[in-house]
Amino acid sequence: MAYHFIDFSSEEKERNLNTSKIEELQKHIDSLKQLKEQEKIVEIYPFNPNYISDFKGYQLGMNVKEIDRLHRYRETGKWINSTTDFQKVTGISDSILTKISPYFRFPDWVVTAEKAKVISNASIPRKVLNLNTASVEDFEEISGVGEVLANRIVNYRTKIGKFRSNLQLKDIYGLNFETREKLIRTFEVSKNDKFVLLNINTAKVLELVEVPYINYELAREIIDYRQIHEKITSFEELSKIESFPSDKIDRIELYLKID
Repeated sequence: MAYHFIDFSSEEKERNLNTSKIEELQKHIDSLKQLKEQEKIVEIYPFNPNYISDFKGYQLGMNVKEIDRLHRYRETGKWINSTTDFQKVTGISDSILTKISPYFRFPDWVVTAEKAKVISNASIPRKVLNLNTASVEDFEEISGVGEVLANRIVNYRTKIGKFRSNLQLKDIYGLNFETREKLIRTFEVSKNDKFVLLNINTAKVLELVEVPYINYELAREIIDYRQIHEKITSFEELSKIESFPSDKIDRIELYLKID
């Protein structure tokens, strides 16, 4: 009787290897499918925001809480008649509001009433408020400024100490040009606020760092530049410093002087 031994181990290893490769390939395919799904752009058509369903809200990027707030508000018999109303009721972010609000469509009588309100308000001189003492609620009175944006303005004001000019509203994330112009017509920095300007030709590193737009590294570069050239003669000259934020030079001038 003869016995023949067959080595199945190599075949088993090859089968396991092939299985592993197939699984790895499948995972890769699944990940590509997932990315493809995420890249799908939901085409938005004009709609009345009063009638957003759960599914519609999800498509628009709203979360469950925001959709529920809308539905609870509508269940009381009230209507949303403006973009500002929509954000106040739902609490959606400025970024999502900016994305979907161009597609809002309200009944003709609402549009007519809003236009009449604008004309009426334009004929009444508005009280100018102090940008440095205005409350969150004051900012929310401006069309286009919701709770999130109003809080962002107040928080930034606290961060920099005080606004020195309306120009600094440019630094508020999510505040577009049109809304900023509305704020400028209503708020201004009080003329009673007196600010001390720092002489850029004598300032020390730690003093320059106190300027909101200048960090430690930039402060060192400014002083190094000053030492090499003996003196800084204009703010435009600072743009020669590689890391200097030239786009913010109009705000930096609010804190410095050249003597």
